[in-house]
Amino acid sequence: MDNKPLALKRLLSLLGLARKAGKLISGESACENAFKKHEVKLAVVCADASDNTKKKFSQKSYYYGCGYYELLSKNELSGAIGLKNRAMFVITDSGFGAKIETMIKEMMIKEI
Repeated sequence: MDNKPLALKRLLSLLGLARKAGKLISGESACENAFKKHEVKLAVVCADASDNTKKKFSQKSYYYGCGYYELLSKNELSGAIGLKNRAMFVITDSGFGAKIETMIKEMMIKEI
């Protein structure tokens, strides 16, 4: 039986839906290209990603003015979107971005 909190399950489900809709881009180089094209609405880097990756995408998010969060493990993210070894993803749709950001903030508040 899966012991993940309901809020996390809903977030992971929404990430899978965003990928199927073509609004989630994962992988470092693909995400960098999305930033350069000004498509990114929200960036999320896995908590277990390298410090270099976290720093690079934190700075890109600040520069391009989009949301940035560090959460999930690579295994959780990869399982949710159906791809292996993904350390980060970006959302390119403002609707998905806003909903996912709201869910992340609610999860953070509940953890406090």
